[in-house]
Amino acid sequence: MASLKRFRLGLVVGKFAPLHLGHLALIDHAAAQCDRLLLLSYSNPEFPGLGPERRRRWLAAVCPGHEALVLDGADAPPNSADDRTHQRHLASLLMHLQRRPDAMFASEPYVGPCAAVLSAALGHPVAPVLFDPARALVPVSATAIRARPASMLDWLPAAVRADLVPRVALLGGESTGKTTLAAALAHHWGTVWVAEYGRERWEVQGGELTEPDLLAIAIEQGRREDMAARTAAPVLVCDTSPLTTFGYAHWMHGRADPALADLADRPYTLNVLCGDDIAFHQDGSRLDAAFRTRQQAWYREQLAARGMPWIEVRGPLAARVRATVAAMPFTA
Repeated sequence: MASLKRFRLGLVVGKFAPLHLGHLALIDHAAAQCDRLLLLSYSNPEFPGLGPERRRRWLAAVCPGHEALVLDGADAPPNSADDRTHQRHLASLLMHLQRRPDAMFASEPYVGPCAAVLSAALGHPVAPVLFDPARALVPVSATAIRARPASMLDWLPAAVRADLVPRVALLGGESTGKTTLAAALAHHWGTVWVAEYGRERWEVQGGELTEPDLLAIAIEQGRREDMAARTAAPVLVCDTSPLTTFGYAHWMHGRADPALADLADRPYTLNVLCGDDIAFHQDGSRLDAAFRTRQQAWYREQLAARGMPWIEVRGPLAARVRATVAAMPFTA
């Protein structure tokens, strides 16, 4: 049966840095008119935290029905190059890929001249289709999102939002007020917080944790964070991080699984070391204040050695909340 759609192959080109709802509106508009759709993405230079592998994952998750190619931007002209240079590069790229689109879709006026260059280079008519150039349907831009990601999360699909929502990880020795601070920060920001899975597993297993348990804890903690990050805003508060689990592997077993060591480098927007200037509370599961002091020193050494962004907060709860919020002004 012959297709009722206007074009056989459509083309959408974008940096998708990050992929947002405006891009998806354009892609949906193109898909409604094409049997097949090719999504091409490259950027030179790449934007920090928005590299090719991440964009491939986003497009695969959000646009699984389309062919998506995210290319190494090093081979592309600089983003600042003139339109003609970019048009010639795109034509060369399509010839190399052996793709001959029937239409090119964009929200920018460049689509007309670009389609003309492609038509001449490919020996095949490429129709320009301009979509919502005034950005009236979805008033957002990737530039605005990169400038203030925490305030623009609602413009992102869940898979992208999970990667871009700022994350705060709370660290510290036993009885340093991490969970209390996590709840207070979540209340301040009106967001969610991810509880410590290790404590949950420790209680279920009667206080016994093996080396494989610790790796499983770090993996599950990360999974729970990533699920919560799909809806958290403007920040995700994490009551712990794999760095803590890595520490307990050494404190309990004298070593750590190499996979756990890798997970210990999990990045956070900010790591907050909760000070030990509060009274030590023995709840029956903790060692003692001396062990807490050793843990604090270990955290400071690890955070500094790994080059992680971190602060140490001390004093009463209100002061700790203020210090953490001040260290993340874009979420205040």
